[in-house]
Amino acid sequence: MATTTATRHPARAGSAGICRGCWDQMHMPIPIGGPLSLPLRAFGITRSKMNPDICTICERSFQYVKKQRHITSGATILFADIRGYTGLSERIGAVELSQIVSLFQTRAAEAIWASDGIVNKQMGDGLMAIFNFPIKREDHAAAAIRAGRDIQRFCSEALAGIDVSEPLGIGVGIHTGDVQIGEFSSFHSDFTAIGGVVNQAARLESQARPGEIVISADAARQATALTVGSEVRMLSLKGFEQPVEARVLRAE
Repeated sequence: MATTTATRHPARAGSAGICRGCWDQMHMPIPIGGPLSLPLRAFGITRSKMNPDICTICERSFQYVKKQRHITSGATILFADIRGYTGLSERIGAVELSQIVSLFQTRAAEAIWASDGIVNKQMGDGLMAIFNFPIKREDHAAAAIRAGRDIQRFCSEALAGIDVSEPLGIGVGIHTGDVQIGEFSSFHSDFTAIGGVVNQAARLESQARPGEIVISADAARQATALTVGSEVRMLSLKGFEQPVEARVLRAE
């Protein structure tokens, strides 16, 4: 983690147990661990499932954190999913399939949390992660790429023991830029990110082959040390008139 990021937090959730998102967004030390957190739990304020280093104030009360329902913010978006999942679901039973999905979601979340991202959405065999909100991180593009590499490594190790006819692989797509972050539904208060950056990250992930991390040129430029020697690939993406340049890293 960059020094500028580490010094911004007076404590990590694992030590004093404060919400890093509330500290970064409001400079308020909201306790999510230890005795001081007990009164807050009575009001439903607990650790978030999006990242155990943040709390449900960040997750459910966006308008109180930012004083508005949505904002424009720089962030990096990561999508990941199991390649060949549809065909796999036709060949194996529901119990075995749920085991595979559970392993993927658990290991991928661990990789994302280790780089200060949040697991914003889980969609069966896939997920979407946000880096740089609510935990601020100046090197968020690099953090997402590191998370992508860890996803490939963690999931490869976890899924290697699954007995299926073909080896399982994960595809990852990453893009960075300005996104709209906020609450976009009147039916629930969880925040998410929308916009062209999110769409392009999803399109890049759809082009990733098993074991690949497909990174936009914008994200690669912000993390040159991590993309040295990567393959340059021009991709035709749905909704984009011109081919899009991407960098491709492969699982070790």
